[in-house]
Amino acid sequence: MKHTLFIKNMVCNRCKMSILKLLNDEGFEVEAIQLGKITVKENPNNDYLKFEKNLNELGFELIKDPTKALVEKIKVNLIEHIEKNDTNVILAKLESEMGKSYSILSKTFSKSEGITLEKYFINLKIEKVKEYIQLQELNFSEIAYSLNYKNSSHLAKQFKQVTGMSMTDFKNLQIDNRKPLDEIV
Repeated sequence: MKHTLFIKNMVCNRCKMSILKLLNDEGFEVEAIQLGKITVKENPNNDYLKFEKNLNELGFELIKDPTKALVEKIKVNLIEHIEKNDTNVILAKLESEMGKSYSILSKTFSKSEGITLEKYFINLKIEKVKEYIQLQELNFSEIAYSLNYKNSSHLAKQFKQVTGMSMTDFKNLQIDNRKPLDEIV
């Protein structure tokens, strides 16, 4: 028999490796691991309370509430698309990828997080823009193109709206005020 665990704050491959190591160290037999979701073989010897305690110490959280699990799945899905630079009409893709209507996903997300799904997605993209600016590998037009903005002016306006500063000011200040992806709201 299989048991599916949903994990909050599991947003990158390093997170997967940390949790996989923890599971292996504690004797769990892992069937599958994805961002935010792990399937393990059920075993009466598995100590879920100990696993949850150790998981929390690493900065992760076991999600037991189905609504919170759905919200975490939405976040992981959007983060994966951002990391792949696949931001073209992603909100429309969510419906098919999550198996629920967009209106249900949007309402559930907004109610749980206190922010609209669209605003959250914009905040994710702006964090990606900050990363690109800090890496200094792309110019502003290339950044806009890579994140599927219509033009760099649209990106610049949205960046200033979210951060309170222009992209040029952010670049010139060379400050490190990026947020970890699991802390974006």
